[in-house]
Amino acid sequence: MMTKAKTLIGYTLKGLDGDFGKIKEFYFDDHHWAVRYLVADTGTWLTDRQVLISPYSLGPVDRDHQHVTVNLTKKQIHESPPLSTDLPVSRQFEVAYHTYYEWPGYWEGPYLWGSRPYLSPDKAKRADGTDWDSHLRSTAAVNDYTIQANDGELGRVEDFIIDEKTWAIRYIVVDTHAWLPGRQVLIASKWIEKVSWDLSKVFINLSREMIKHSPEYSPSALVTREYETLLHGHFNREGYWIEESRPPVQS
Repeated sequence: MMTKAKTLIGYTLKGLDGDFGKIKEFYFDDHHWAVRYLVADTGTWLTDRQVLISPYSLGPVDRDHQHVTVNLTKKQIHESPPLSTDLPVSRQFEVAYHTYYEWPGYWEGPYLWGSRPYLSPDKAKRADGTDWDSHLRSTAAVNDYTIQANDGELGRVEDFIIDEKTWAIRYIVVDTHAWLPGRQVLIASKWIEKVSWDLSKVFINLSREMIKHSPEYSPSALVTREYETLLHGHFNREGYWIEESRPPVQS
C-alpha cells in the first residue's frame, strides 16, 4: 500500500503500553530513498529530546483510526539513547540507537535494509562494515525544494509517496504550479540524480516535455500497480518491483 507522507503526519503512535505521541515528520535516506525514522511529537513527554522511531519497530498503519502500531514500550523509548532537539542525527547516535535496540544497521550493505535484499526489517542481518554516510534528511526540510529537469525547472516538491511494506520512498509528488497550473506529477525516486542541499534543488535526468505528457496523477487516488506500470512505461524505465523480485547477485 502506498501512502503520502503528509497523510501520516498527526497519526497517533500506539506503543505496547499505550499511546505516546503523534507523527511529526520523517527522516529519510537520500541514497536508498527510504524512511529511516519517524519523528514523534510526544507533547509534554520527553520535550527536551528528539524521539525517533525506526521502521524496525513498526506494525501496520491503521487508516481508519489514524494510528501506527509501534512494538516498543514507553520505558524502552525513555531509556533509549537521547538526541538533542537541536542536533542532527549523527553516525555515533545511530550506532548507539541500533545497538540499544539490538537492531541491524540498515547502512551495512547495498540493499534497502542492509546486506541483503529487503524481506522485512526484522529479518535483515548485521554485516561487519561500520563506515557509512547516513544521508539523512527531513521530509519537512525538503518540501518546497525546486525540481530541476534536464531542460529547466518544472515545479517544487509537494510530498513523498511511501511504500508501507518497505518504508521506501517510491515517488516524490511535484507541484508544477505556474508551468502546468493545477497539476501534480509523480517522479520515481530512482530517477533522481542528486539533491543539492545548498541550492535547495532536486535534479532529474528527464525532459519537461516527457513529464508534461506522463500519465495523469490524481492526488485523491491511491497509487496502483496499474498506474505505476503506465508511468514507468511512459519513461521507458523498469519498475522497482521487477528489480526487487530478482534473486541477489552472488559474489
